[in-house]
Amino acid sequence: MVKRIHVLEDDSDIRYIIEYLLKDEGYELTQSSSLSELKSKIRDGIPDLFIIDVMLPDGNGIEICDDLKNDIFTKHIPVIVMSANPRSKQMSTQACADDYISKPFDLDDVLIRINRILDRKNTKV
Repeated sequence: MVKRIHVLEDDSDIRYIIEYLLKDEGYELTQSSSLSELKSKIRDGIPDLFIIDVMLPDGNGIEICDDLKNDIFTKHIPVIVMSANPRSKQMSTQACADDYISKPFDLDDVLIRINRILDRKNTKV
């Protein structure tokens, strides 16, 4: 079964890179560039994984992660938080993020982390 990943990232270049990487690996991808766009797209279906940037035009990725982890419908979905700010790592842990990716990132490392989280989720089911 194809795994679905929702990427919330306002930088179009980063979204393009992640899209290229994940589609090449066979993942189904949904992308949003703002919190409002995420809210409208999530109605179409819950993904298997969220990848969320911290700095967004209409929200904070740490707060979004916290909201997702406290919502009955999404609390079981793994969340990876991405940021260029080193302080965000500790805050993402406090928000119960499943992993943290520091920008700039290594593509191989991103893929390893995504696969590890999705494999771990599959073994819990």
